[in-house]
Amino acid sequence: MRIDELELSDVRQLSACVGGVATFLASVDRDVWSHVAARLRQTGARLITLWGAEQGDPHSAVLSAVYEIEEGILWLQLPIECADGYPDLSLLFPCAARMQRTLYDLLGVRARGSEDLRPWLNHGKWPDDYFPLQKRFSGRERFDLAEADYPFVCVAGDGVHEIAVGPIHAGVIEPGHFRFSVVGEKVLRLEERLGYAHRGVERLFQNTPLQNGCRLAARIAGDTTVAFSWAFCMAVEQARASPAAPRALWLRGLWLERERVANHLGDLGALGNDAGFGYGLAQFSRLKEDWLRLNHQIVGHRYAMDQIIPGGVAQDLAPDPLAAIVTQCDQIEAKVHVLHSLYDNHAGLQDRFAGTGTLLVTVAQHFGVCGLVGRASGQKFDLRVNHPHAPYDQVHVLLTGDSGGDVAARVTLRFHEIYESLQLIRTFCSALPDGEVFTPVGQSALPSCGVGRVEGWRGDVLVALETDASGNIARCHCHDPSWQNWPALEYAIIGNIVPDFPLINKSFSLNYAGHDL
Repeated sequence: MRIDELELSDVRQLSACVGGVATFLASVDRDVWSHVAARLRQTGARLITLWGAEQGDPHSAVLSAVYEIEEGILWLQLPIECADGYPDLSLLFPCAARMQRTLYDLLGVRARGSEDLRPWLNHGKWPDDYFPLQKRFSGRERFDLAEADYPFVCVAGDGVHEIAVGPIHAGVIEPGHFRFSVVGEKVLRLEERLGYAHRGVERLFQNTPLQNGCRLAARIAGDTTVAFSWAFCMAVEQARASPAAPRALWLRGLWLERERVANHLGDLGALGNDAGFGYGLAQFSRLKEDWLRLNHQIVGHRYAMDQIIPGGVAQDLAPDPLAAIVTQCDQIEAKVHVLHSLYDNHAGLQDRFAGTGTLLVTVAQHFGVCGLVGRASGQKFDLRVNHPHAPYDQVHVLLTGDSGGDVAARVTLRFHEIYESLQLIRTFCSALPDGEVFTPVGQSALPSCGVGRVEGWRGDVLVALETDASGNIARCHCHDPSWQNWPALEYAIIGNIVPDFPLINKSFSLNYAGHDL
């Protein structure tokens, strides 16, 4: 749906910087908040994220919801009295349910009409009247409370029993609890409980100088450091109406695609291992290690952390490193093709992959599933194609997709996305514009807003930034695509056997800490 079809009053477009995302901001009342949500749902639009912040006194707040529209994104702000709450969005957009529960845990504001009022981040370690984003709290309080029982949904019937997994896992993996209701080995229901890794990132942003916020954004999720850094810097540049230099934007694209390739290589190896094919793990781990070592050789960090800064990038790339990157792309591509053929023709792998963990197209639409998982279930959306910003608006990006929705589809898409990213990296290296790689970001003593949105390797990463009259960060909300995709995983496992869960879970490869700020 287009912005002019929503009949919003007092809507303004934020600064349209080179390399930014088209953003429309509007302040609305409760009726318009609900009406716009209903109209957008009817047209198949996605709710991207939801958050809130205190406004003025402790009794009032402003709720924010960001939607995807034809021109870009729509940011709605709803001023409320905290005691009155706000209209529930979860009946229209199911992915909002956990966001609303999180909003209450952090700010103490309820969604009126919501059926699920269970805590999400508060595991009983916080007092009931403690909300870390309220200004009367520092966000650093410590409590010595026993963890509360969580009311999981129970499944009753002959032969039904529960299997509890986590939150502590047997490997180097972030904490998450999975409660399976099963008959024999067949899963009838899975319920997730996350929120164990909460680090107070959104409160930390409020004590961070604007120019240094990119360092905090870079550490939200180590495997998505480039995407989060770029989204934050894009938001700063939009808020300050200060576009980054063209050469810097192309280098950002190069690092983003290298991040995508690194993660897909690692996942393909882990998926082979989870299906009993240790050779795949060994070979893909070797390729990923070579890939990361070149990053370290060029910029001093395996994941290129802190390379993306407001106004550009931290380091330019000389001809020799660019040539090394192109050479590595050629070498990696040849080896990935061999492994792709091996995976496709290995009867044992295909028996485990095909038909396992199927996420139906209708379920993917229902939850607004995005990124690679969505594209494997018929959701033909990729920011680099549907809403391209610089440098993606100057190159051709092939949108790869599938409607199978199973592990096999998600594996196949990883191979094709690697090939496409390798081609893009070669293009970025060969057609890199001349010029500087850093342009100082303008200063302002006025409050401002900005949004950054980048297609990370899991899906679209969004950062919404608000500055105060002193030019400091008043509120910074970061959104990981795993918010939309975690609930869909609960459906993908239904009807499968318990031993297939690690394989299905890895095929989604979602973020624990990145959506648990």
